[in-house]
Amino acid sequence: MPQATSDLDRIDLKILKVLQDDGRTSNLKLAEAVALSPTAVLARVQRLTRDGYLLGYEARLNPLKLGRGMMVFIEVLLDRTTPNVFEAFKAAVQVHEAIMECHMVAGGFDYLLKTRMADMAAYRDFAGTVLWQLPGVRETRTYAVMEEVKNTTRLPLPAH
Repeated sequence: MPQATSDLDRIDLKILKVLQDDGRTSNLKLAEAVALSPTAVLARVQRLTRDGYLLGYEARLNPLKLGRGMMVFIEVLLDRTTPNVFEAFKAAVQVHEAIMECHMVAGGFDYLLKTRMADMAAYRDFAGTVLWQLPGVRETRTYAVMEEVKNTTRLPLPAH
């Protein structure tokens, strides 16, 4: 069961905010930002990591510069909603790098996929060779993104 944010004090929240703004912040700069010693801050960061508040660090890459400028969302409706079909589908999407996110959803379809492609021709190839071959897929609906209005990984943090 996830821990409640009530387990975090204002310094923990400030550490999370600073790291969320810049995951490359040095421990010394982080210590200055929260007015603690570097040793105390390091201990807190280790605890936040151990307790699952910090999941990791990664660089945000520019998809346009890397030939993945077209984002496509795909609704997937499975032919059956049984545990074995769900498991087979989930395992199959893990191995395809073009599928950036896969979410099981409630509503008129079963999964929502977020993908990145070079262009529409690459998407058509992906649809024919990967998407429609995924286990249990009965129907898909495709939404090509025309403009990314907001794209962030930042979570709102509670005020403390």
